[in-house]
Amino acid sequence: MAETMEWTGKTVEAALSAAAAELGCAADSLEYTVIEQPSRGFLGLIGRKPARIRVRQEEDAAAAAPLAEDPSADMIELETHLAEEAEETGTESGADEDKPAVSEEKQAVSLEEQEVRAKKFLEEIFAAMHIPVSLQRSENEDGVLFQLEGEDLGILIGKHGQTLDALQYLTNLAANRGVSGNRLHVLLDVEGYRARREETLSRLAGHLAEKACRIGQEIHLEPMTRHERKIIHMALQDSRRVTTYSAGEEPRRCVVIVPRRRRRAEGRRNRDHEEE
Repeated sequence: MAETMEWTGKTVEAALSAAAAELGCAADSLEYTVIEQPSRGFLGLIGRKPARIRVRQEEDAAAAAPLAEDPSADMIELETHLAEEAEETGTESGADEDKPAVSEEKQAVSLEEQEVRAKKFLEEIFAAMHIPVSLQRSENEDGVLFQLEGEDLGILIGKHGQTLDALQYLTNLAANRGVSGNRLHVLLDVEGYRARREETLSRLAGHLAEKACRIGQEIHLEPMTRHERKIIHMALQDSRRVTTYSAGEEPRRCVVIVPRRRRRAEGRRNRDHEEE
């Protein structure tokens, strides 16, 4: 007697490979039927559907219980996907042959409705990734903050916060899509990561300011987001020994720390040169 079971995957091949791995057999030895083809959905995330197959399993096949889905594997895929989407949407015009009116005609959308869009966007992403996340809402001077809470959410942050920044970028894109007038700015944080990062950057700014004064030369920091550059500028804005400015083009724009003594010396040399 045979038993049928269903598997899903990013592609039909991925679903078949998952079935073969769980059943302990070769993929080409399985009989299967494609129930549903994969769908990319809006921005590759909202409405995204995996491929679904039904596999015919013989009675003497291994009857292991279905394995729990691995959220870390899903999040590795999400991290890569978010980075790709953020890069793609930054270069696309936003036009879609199936939805020309959305990209061409701006609409008057309230801030409340934009917030609803953002929340729905996040909830659907986490549901698709099978990650239980609660959203704690608050407001600050920069906009609406969603604090993401749950177990083992460090993977949502990514290297130097890159995954979190990409997710925040796409959330704002979804909230502001086709909006004219006031646009809601959505901030995302995971278990207080932003505050810890701000403290780290503030300490870094102090150390590098001391170094700039010691060696008498300007110091270029690594490329940072606009928000992180602002943290560096604010940390040193009251310093009498250094000044800061931003240089370069996005996404390689960075903060430069310049010792004031050097600037005064350069100013004197320039004036002497002009007098000559």
